[in-house]
Amino acid sequence: MESETKIAIFRGKKVRKIIYKNEWWFSVIDVVAVLTDSVNPRDYWFKMKIRVKSEDGVELSTICRKFKLEAPDGKMRETDCANTEGIFRIIQSIPSPKAEPFKRWLARVGYERVQEIEDPELATKRTKAIYKAKGYSDSWIEKRMRGIAVREELTDEWHKRGLQLKKEYEILTAEISKATFDMTPSQYKKFKNLKRENLRDHMDDLELILTMLGEATTTKLHHDRDSLGFRPLKKDAKEGGEVAGSARRDIEKRTGKKVSTKSNYLSKKSNKYLS
Repeated sequence: MESETKIAIFRGKKVRKIIYKNEWWFSVIDVVAVLTDSVNPRDYWFKMKIRVKSEDGVELSTICRKFKLEAPDGKMRETDCANTEGIFRIIQSIPSPKAEPFKRWLARVGYERVQEIEDPELATKRTKAIYKAKGYSDSWIEKRMRGIAVREELTDEWHKRGLQLKKEYEILTAEISKATFDMTPSQYKKFKNLKRENLRDHMDDLELILTMLGEATTTKLHHDRDSLGFRPLKKDAKEGGEVAGSARRDIEKRTGKKVSTKSNYLSKKSNKYLS
């Protein structure tokens, strides 16, 4: 098990968390302590599980896993943890005024999700608003949104042409990226000193444009060749990336500068593409 333990600060209180299989899991007892006035969060959690099972027929323990986290005495002790979805479910069962803002927020998110299903354009507008609130420029946002559309078109083609496994999608994505930038996505994230962040949210204009070029070319090759199955699609992906890679090298030759940059939104908000 590859895991990483950290401390989150919420409302001035610590919430222990751990990464398991690339997903954050949070200490349920710590969350209970933050959202209730209980002097004994562990006992509150124990009684809460009994109450919920009796009232709703739901066994909250089934959405939890036990992980060893550092206790106040410095020792590593097993404690119930839940992922983000599980924590939201648990919060819904906490009858405390402190939990009400979260419940209202969850209700709002649910309502917005229903709206987006009825009118998909709303999802695009909200995504743009989120990027805008984070400080991204309008021109960058437009490129990012176009890149999302290009990516969705490509993955739809992969699905229609026989790809089923998530690993296959990852391999083909890596083929395009390696041919375009001489780096797989995981190598590129290390290059930019990113961990769990979305790589494309930390690319500048040219990086986004070349990513789109590689993926759009790959989609066109799929159409023109009517490629079916993993191996033919992988061949197209490599060639699509090579088209973008050739463009990248030409840009670098003419400008005398590398296209790939270590700068990203986290390390330098004053990047040119964010100004």
